[in-house]
Amino acid sequence: MKFARLAAACALAVTAPTMAAAQDNYPSKPIKIVVPFSAGGIVDSVARLMGEQLSARYGQPVVVENRTGAGGAIGTDYVARAPADGYTLLLVSPSHAVAPILKKSITWNPVRDFKAVAGFGIVPNIIVVNPSVPAQTMAEFIELAKKSDQPQTYSSAGLGTSNHLSGELLAQEAQIKLMHVPYKGQTDALNDLVAGRVAMMPLTAALAIPQIQAGKLRGLAVTTATRAKAVPDLPTVAEAAGLPDYEVGTWFGLVAPAATPAPVLGKLAEDVRAILDKPEVQAKFAALGTEFAPQSPQEFDAFVAAEYDKWSKVIKQAGIEAD
Repeated sequence: MKFARLAAACALAVTAPTMAAAQDNYPSKPIKIVVPFSAGGIVDSVARLMGEQLSARYGQPVVVENRTGAGGAIGTDYVARAPADGYTLLLVSPSHAVAPILKKSITWNPVRDFKAVAGFGIVPNIIVVNPSVPAQTMAEFIELAKKSDQPQTYSSAGLGTSNHLSGELLAQEAQIKLMHVPYKGQTDALNDLVAGRVAMMPLTAALAIPQIQAGKLRGLAVTTATRAKAVPDLPTVAEAAGLPDYEVGTWFGLVAPAATPAPVLGKLAEDVRAILDKPEVQAKFAALGTEFAPQSPQEFDAFVAAEYDKWSKVIKQAGIEAD
């Protein structure tokens, strides 16, 4: 027994300086940012922006890897199981806080198993419809849904995404029936909306605005509590439909596995904050339709925990059972 303790102590003595040295030299090899959705969507765009900036700052490749499926759960599970060394990070959005509520198979928890690097801000979704839908306003769409024999369909980037939650909360608040049609990403969901295979989608503003301007979709309202800077003439759902408690947005942040060493997390947080302070980076976030609002690691951890609690209650009230 004494020999075993001595061996363990020696191992720790050798390992501790090695670990400290590795942290001091971070990053000494390429970093991976996992996006749990398909390329081309807003989550992917934010990840690539941050990847380019971090790569330039560190002189190391920062690779964005899309691991899709299960409403973001597959990519998130991959990062939860990855070595907690700062070389595998996760770009998160609302599904990060919601997927564990909706899927029994998920073993990771957004609060327990991850630590924040930074929060970036929020992008309003815009309730858009195919031009064939006979509704010019949000109020008219709600009235149409109430009168329709069959539920109006709406697409999303997957179960538990901000698109899905926007539609579910709308159905709950407006007391209408909507049929959710999930896809593997916003791009696929958008394509079927433009083609008229679904009627409506709460679509990320950056993707919705060009489609509205091109006449391919009709914008009805934004899902955030206040009007979006990018489309100030478009009302909120709350004001357009008389639903004061309605508020949803697509938020973004960067997280790492919870056991990542504090010095590594601290360095990442400091460097990401410096990147976010750059005017050119803020301009790029604005171009993506983001209401820019950086959060510290502590602030973003608290925000994710609050989102987890909020949507747990909404989903329970809606009668949605985990599958």
